[in-house]
Amino acid sequence: MKFIPNRFKHNGLFIIMFLLTVTIVIIVSISISWATLRMSEKFFVEKFSITNSKVMNQISDKFESYHDSIVIASTNILQSSTVKRVLTEKATNIEKMRSFYNLDQQMKYIRSNLDSFEAEILISGINGVNYTTNRSYWPITDEELTESDLIKQTRVTPKKIVYQYYQLKSDASNNKERFIVASRALKDPFSMSIYGSMFFVISEREFRNFYANYTGAGNDVYLIDKSGVIFSSNQSELIGQMEPELLQHVEKISSSKDQYIIEEFMGKEQIVLMKYLPSFDMYLFNIIDEKQAVGGLFDKKSIFMICMTIVLIALIAIFLLSRMLTNSLSRLVKQISNASQNKFHQYVTVGGIYETRQIGRAFNAMLDELHEYVDQLLLAQKHQRNAELEALQQQINPHFLYNTLTSIKFTVQQGEKKEADAIINSLISLLQNTIGNVSETVTIDQEIENLQSYVFINQKRYGSRINVQYFIDPKCRQYQIPKLLLQPFVENAFFHAFTLKNYGYIHILVWSDKNYLICEVVDNGDGMEFISDKHLPDTKRNQQLFKGIGIRNVNDRIGLLYGEPFGVDISSTLGEGTKVKIMLPILKTEVGEKSEIE
Repeated sequence: MKFIPNRFKHNGLFIIMFLLTVTIVIIVSISISWATLRMSEKFFVEKFSITNSKVMNQISDKFESYHDSIVIASTNILQSSTVKRVLTEKATNIEKMRSFYNLDQQMKYIRSNLDSFEAEILISGINGVNYTTNRSYWPITDEELTESDLIKQTRVTPKKIVYQYYQLKSDASNNKERFIVASRALKDPFSMSIYGSMFFVISEREFRNFYANYTGAGNDVYLIDKSGVIFSSNQSELIGQMEPELLQHVEKISSSKDQYIIEEFMGKEQIVLMKYLPSFDMYLFNIIDEKQAVGGLFDKKSIFMICMTIVLIALIAIFLLSRMLTNSLSRLVKQISNASQNKFHQYVTVGGIYETRQIGRAFNAMLDELHEYVDQLLLAQKHQRNAELEALQQQINPHFLYNTLTSIKFTVQQGEKKEADAIINSLISLLQNTIGNVSETVTIDQEIENLQSYVFINQKRYGSRINVQYFIDPKCRQYQIPKLLLQPFVENAFFHAFTLKNYGYIHILVWSDKNYLICEVVDNGDGMEFISDKHLPDTKRNQQLFKGIGIRNVNDRIGLLYGEPFGVDISSTLGEGTKVKIMLPILKTEVGEKSEIE
């Protein structure tokens, strides 16, 4: 503030307006310059991408040429009766020698279709016979071929040529050289039976020659499949690795009108172009380092000097205009700046010229609205906390999850994998119906499925001394009820109703009576000394039996959702058992329509 003359020292509004306007001028100047640079860069990138799109088309043509040669060769193999005979029939040694000689002559002819490429052919029959045009080129053993996924993936789509990535396992073979394998099943056109597989093998190093002339520093090519595995690239250290980041760009590029995007990849801003190769069912990416492509196009120093000159001229004009406009507002600005110190409870003085009076009235009105908004916000936050608490209360007990996971661990350690698998499936189903399903209501079928999973897990943990049976009226199965309505009562019966008795049953009944849906949870456990009329027990012992927020909220939830006369009725006889009766309205869900109360 030392550079400001004394007569302006207390003119705070003038300083603020001056600095604000200067800031705006600087931002506008920078924005215009930046926009100009970006437009120029975009124009260059568009032209650059058009050129590289043509390059990608040329690479694609080479890939298609290779694919066409494989299609011709595979068709000749499929049409060869000699190949079929050798791969299917059992013959004497002399017949085998004769057949192999004929097969060798025929495969040399078929191999001529691939003379333009350094590729070899291997065929494998169901009778265990394997033949290759050059074993040393792809030294895969018969055992490795059988154990690999090559044959399995080939037979998934027997009519289609499938491209797969393969790396030799043996260190003695070309130091784990990588190959791209095109395969197709040998299928009889009449019986539709598969009698073998054919493989067209090309080394990734040879495959890379299709596009090697188009790559360089900052200009890379990647060929990846739909799972994100890099089949080929001039960045050889990435071959065979998963690169899901590239797959994320597929949809962006497909929907982009420019047919390219600029995204960060490998820690750099890159120009990303993509082309889908239908014959390979893969994506061809061309990634160019934006800095190398665009750098050096502009003289940024000259642009900076021009911007500074514009800002300097604007400063002089802003200084003179700000002085004229701020004197009459200084006092009002001081009061407004002190409003935060009084927590916005002290109004400003309304006075002065028309403009300051209007601003003062508007500021005071704003304080009134702010106070009202804060009150509403506090009330909304209170409601939100209540709603969050209610949602948390309806989740599965974390202690139950801990015990269930411990049971799974113990079951696996005991070697009972089928039992562990069954418990895991039940837990998954239980989580899907409780955590995964955000709906307030579910069908009776869904609730019963949830209960069955819950009961199954508990019986695996504690044995089958408690027998659970379900009696569901078939016409009620699609009726809607609040989610997790029955589970708290079943849980209560499991853990508190059979402390004195070693064995017993829990019956779950659902039926309709006129316009009421009735659900009951009945057990023949220890029972309690009370008779309740649609009220949960309040004694200390009964609170032990019916503890937990879940059970106490059931009646409240029903009351909030449906009102009277719906709710929970609990009756019990000491030594004989307990019956929980829940009355609900009948809620039907029609396909494509919302639920409605009958």
